[in-house]
Amino acid sequence: MTVARTVADVLAEHVVFGVECIDRMYLNLYQPRLQYPVGLVGYVHRELGLPIASTAPLAKITDRFARAVHRFAQTEGIPWVDFSKGQRKDDVMHEHLKYFTPAEGVVFIGRAQEKTTLFRTEKRRHPDGVAYPWIVKTTGVVNQYYFYCVDDDFGPFFLKFCSYFPYTGKICVNGHHWAQRQAAKAGIIFTAMDNAFAAVDDPAALQAICDSLGPAQIQALADKWLAILPNPFTERDIDDGYRYELSMLQVEFSLTQMLDNPVSGRVPGDSCQDARVAVFVDSPVDARFEEAIFGGL
Repeated sequence: MTVARTVADVLAEHVVFGVECIDRMYLNLYQPRLQYPVGLVGYVHRELGLPIASTAPLAKITDRFARAVHRFAQTEGIPWVDFSKGQRKDDVMHEHLKYFTPAEGVVFIGRAQEKTTLFRTEKRRHPDGVAYPWIVKTTGVVNQYYFYCVDDDFGPFFLKFCSYFPYTGKICVNGHHWAQRQAAKAGIIFTAMDNAFAAVDDPAALQAICDSLGPAQIQALADKWLAILPNPFTERDIDDGYRYELSMLQVEFSLTQMLDNPVSGRVPGDSCQDARVAVFVDSPVDARFEEAIFGGL
């Protein structure tokens, strides 16, 4: 049997279908007005009604938020996990998903200590020697609360909050999981892989679904779960304009190309070793699947 020996030959002769899709997307969840010291001082003055520019009064908000998270877990019967150093959080999620049956909900809440940006108060002095508090931006290792969830539209995802003011968060979603759920709702027949599609009866319709994932769907996800999960900010804070916004921290894009036989699936790996291309080939069934991630070419 003659097998094509170059990437170009394989892609020209053996690709059954290809789908481009957003893969993982890691998003900042932040309060725009509280990203600098002056904004924090304004919050202390206006929302807390305190004349002193200090982070000390914020400790009460931190304690209130921590109690709310624990109360939420207890009231809803949600498992609690204290992550150990070096533990893979995705592995914990996969294990819990085996026993999670609802269409959507919080699978478990995790707590981990991580380094993050914070505000602290330091003592400074006027020329006459009189001391005064001064707020500075710094870093520290503090608790982070991870809410690992399943959404009806996005599937598994997580949202995490820093336990310290200004309670900055992160959201991580998977575009393939979203596309798989939308394809199922649209009646498209497909064979799902963990992070791709192994087969599909209507590639054009699937590609249209993948192309439709954008800011509106992601914002709707954030708004929905911010209303469900404990929020460190009060209704008054939100009414006064202290609302979370999203920005992109890291986005991965994927081109899935399904090949027509297992032998062809291994050819690109032999010819791309020097081109900084990662080729993933798993089981014999998945050997027809090839996902190439091009970085820095």
